[in-house]
Amino acid sequence: MLDTLTLVETPEGIRLRLRAAGVMPRAAAWAVDFAVRVGVLWILGIGLMLLGETGMGLYLLLLFILFWLYPVLFEVLRDGQTIGKKALSLRVINANGSPVTWMGSIVRNLLRVVDMLPFFYGFGLVAGLIDPQSRRIGDIVAGTLVVHVGNPNQHLAAPQVPVVHAPIMLPADEQKSIVAFAERAQQLTVERQQELAALLPMLTESRGTLAVQRLLGMANAFLGRR
Repeated sequence: MLDTLTLVETPEGIRLRLRAAGVMPRAAAWAVDFAVRVGVLWILGIGLMLLGETGMGLYLLLLFILFWLYPVLFEVLRDGQTIGKKALSLRVINANGSPVTWMGSIVRNLLRVVDMLPFFYGFGLVAGLIDPQSRRIGDIVAGTLVVHVGNPNQHLAAPQVPVVHAPIMLPADEQKSIVAFAERAQQLTVERQQELAALLPMLTESRGTLAVQRLLGMANAFLGRR
């Protein structure tokens, strides 16, 4: 799958471009979480086994917490990220881009049992390879999505396009604003790019895609490109 970008609109009306995580990074995150849980269980289990029947009861309680409550608590209380997901820069969210809810997290993790059938995530793997957003059965039923987490403050390089000289001399802060627009252009939808470009008709002297290209060209000129 070459493009896992998903455009969603949050309940607040904000458009987000989300990159759904594929099978491999999700499997890697699961492996990290599994290793963490087994490690904790092994370390604490040694001490609990020395307490006899009481220790055995506590061990079973610990086992339940680590393998059933661990993902739910982390996903809801830690912004959609277990330790493994945080290590792989992944996050669980609702399909509409909002934070995952208790119900959504519980459902997706309960259905992990189904995803693991008939052996070693067989159904989950097939569902992940078929679904355009690489969702396993638990995510499809719960209405959740696992996405890559990007740095919201990250600026991409402004795309290189033919230089366009501004029809008027612009002050430095306005030049910086146009460069900032060019640096964020790839993170915006085409509609949003055109919407922003339409705010400067006297500068672009055009509309739609051409207005966006002229702004990008001016940004290249301000950056000293030729």
